[in-house]
Order: sequence, then C-alpha cells, then structure tokens
Amino acid sequence: MAIDNNWLTQLPIEKVERIHSVSGGDINDSYSLQTASNHYFMKVQPNRGKVFFDHEVEGLHLLGEVANTPKVIASGEINGDGYLIQNWVDIGQGSQYELGQMVAKVHQQHTEKFGLDHDFTAGKLPKINTWQSDWSTFYINQRLKPLAKLADQNGRWNEWREKHFQSLCNQFKQYYENHKVLPSLLHGDLWAGNFMFEASGKPMLIDPDVFYGDRELDIAMTTVFGGFYKEFYDGYNSVYPLETGLNSRIPWYQLNYLLAHLNLFGETYGPMVDQILEKY
Repeated sequence: MAIDNNWLTQLPIEKVERIHSVSGGDINDSYSLQTASNHYFMKVQPNRGKVFFDHEVEGLHLLGEVANTPKVIASGEINGDGYLIQNWVDIGQGSQYELGQMVAKVHQQHTEKFGLDHDFTAGKLPKINTWQSDWSTFYINQRLKPLAKLADQNGRWNEWREKHFQSLCNQFKQYYENHKVLPSLLHGDLWAGNFMFEASGKPMLIDPDVFYGDRELDIAMTTVFGGFYKEFYDGYNSVYPLETGLNSRIPWYQLNYLLAHLNLFGETYGPMVDQILEKY
C-alpha cells in the first residue's frame, strides 16, 4: 500500500522525517520510521482495522511480563488500515541457551484453564480460544478440527486423511485421559523467524499468537522448520525440564502447524501432513 504524508501525520508520534519499507514477513507491510529523536518499526495491515493488531499487542504485554519483547509505542487505525508501532531494535547475535531459558520462564506462567479471554478471527486462520478445562477438548475442537475443515473446504483433504486424522484424535484423547497438562502461557507461533537477538546479545520474542495450552505445543513448533539448536533445549531444561516421552508426542503438535501451512500455502505441505497422519 502507498503511505502518504496525510496518513503519516495521523500517527500519534512526532513528525516522521524518514520512512522506508523493510522486511517483516509476508502478512504485513513493514516500515522503518525515523523522527527527529526516535527510530520506530511499524507494521500495517491494509483495510483490516485496529482489531487486527489487538491480539498481538496483548500477547506482547503478556510475554513482556517475563520475557524480552519489543516495546509497543502505539496501535490504532487510519483510514481503515490497522497499524502497530514498536521501538526499533538493532539486531545482533546471542545465546540460544539464554533464549531457551527465556521461553521456559514464559511457560512457567500458568492459569487454571486452556484458552484466552478472546478469539482471534481477523487473520486467515481464525483462532477460537474459548476457555476449556480439558486440554484434549481445546486442542482437537479448537485447533485441529477447524484446520482440517478448512483444508476440506479448500480441496486439500480426502478420505484417507480424514480416516487417519480421526484415529490420531482418538489416540490423543485416550492419552490425555490419563496424563494431566498444566496450562502454560504459549508464544503460539514459535518458529525461528519469531525470535531475534538485540545488538547487546539479549534474546527477544516477537510476533506472538498467545494463549494458554500445553507447553509442548510451542516446543513442537521449534522442531518443524529448524533454527533451534541443542543449546536452546539445554537452556530450557535448566529452568523447566520437559517431561519424558516428548518425542512420541511431538507429531501430534507438529500437525497443528503443518495443517496451518497446508491451508495457507497449499499441497507443498501435504506430504509432511501425510507423514504424520500415516503413523495413526
């Protein structure tokens, strides 16, 4: 989208002297903003309104209570376009051991139920966060099944996938009938593109999609696309050791992210989905 001076003057910051596009993912338009005294990072979601970033703002605030996150300067809406302004962060290199410790501290934030106090329906993949006391009910009905239904609507589902999917869901339910899960605050989209290191070396978490769930869901995401090393898991376990048998449960949770990518990007992710479903 084209941002003109009239649009910029409506931002709740001092006059913008320089603006240029920067990389910031494939969902938002991202910009560097410089004023006489400050440097900002701004994301814009054209024609989606303020509500598009409300969930991210809440997530940054929740994570920011125990982890290093970008500072939210302002969020709002101009001419129907949603925007989020954060402080600019100069990128450096740091320790994945410290990153793992930070994520573990996030997961040590607990509540009584699974979910969140609001849904997020402004994105391409709606997240239904209705509070549930039972983890399998939340995960199957409010994460996996909506993604499978959407894949069916998009022509990316078939009888074979449905049969194995139902079997996986049944095994998941049976397992968690006898295994208790403590609801943890989750980043919700913990892939390598959503952490960074400041110039000082301090790790930082960005672009959250928070809710309270099984912490192993976040851990599973770290295994899907790589970028997390042994030091990360060592650091994590030094603070909040993972339960035994994790490797046997990881595929249940990898499926959530792979179904999301199947819907967003197509059959390229079909073989990865099928590889998990075939186990069940």
